[in-house]
Amino acid sequence: MKRNDELLSREEGELLLRIARRSIEDRLGGRRFSIPPELPPALLRAGACFVSLHRGRDLRGCIGSLESTEPLWRNAMSNAVRAAFSDPRFPPLAQDELARVDIEISVLTPAREIGDPAEFQVGRHGIILAKGGQRAVYLPQVAVQQGWGREETLDHLAGKAGLPKDAWRQPDARLQVFEARVFREIPERKGNAS
Repeated sequence: MKRNDELLSREEGELLLRIARRSIEDRLGGRRFSIPPELPPALLRAGACFVSLHRGRDLRGCIGSLESTEPLWRNAMSNAVRAAFSDPRFPPLAQDELARVDIEISVLTPAREIGDPAEFQVGRHGIILAKGGQRAVYLPQVAVQQGWGREETLDHLAGKAGLPKDAWRQPDARLQVFEARVFREIPERKGNAS
């Protein structure tokens, strides 16, 4: 598994954040998003990410892809627009909210199956649970933000999937882990999309 600090440089992550913000601004303004010129090779390769929108400490939208065959910049752009306007847990983002929203992008490594829940490391790994046609995922930062340990995270994940909280212990439950490089907007820079 690739180390999460090898996924993208800080500069590439900041460019990805600007692309995400610009795509939301363009959608709100009724403009067509234009492809940024001269993207670095890391953003042109196929890559998967999650885009989370926050108002203060509150989640305002989160949509992502666990796998992607499209370039990372395009995956970030489409997930940003979907997080802003299509997350079923929230109403579509309004123009007057955009300035108060901070964007976070989690660029993912490919998921790998684990045979034992003890292999899941809180804070390092994101976790995917699949069982009986139900599936749920938590990014690596979720358990840390909530103050959960391994078993508590897995119990909550099962509930998120619509399963009994101990479903992850069942022999037919499938667990996968992944890592993420997380980039967050710096509030004073978020208006500098180019």
